[in-house]
Amino acid sequence: MRAYKKYVVIEDSHQIVLSDLPFEAGQRVEVVMIADEPQAAARLDSLRSLLKATQALPQARILTEADIAAEVEAARAGR
Repeated sequence: MRAYKKYVVIEDSHQIVLSDLPFEAGQRVEVVMIADEPQAAARLDSLRSLLKATQALPQARILTEADIAAEVEAARAGR
């Protein structure tokens, strides 16, 4: 699969016009739209801080890969 990214500003909430695309006429493509969120970077920084703090907890330091694998398996099995 070949991916192509293009940024556009919505001018009309009922349509988007894409031009100068690197695809052939009649070629089937998938269109995925993701809105740019100005707060996304701040939320990501907050999540990173939370994960670092969680990983620094004493309980997290004694977990082994086997413990994690067993927990995942139990969750998948519905236990």
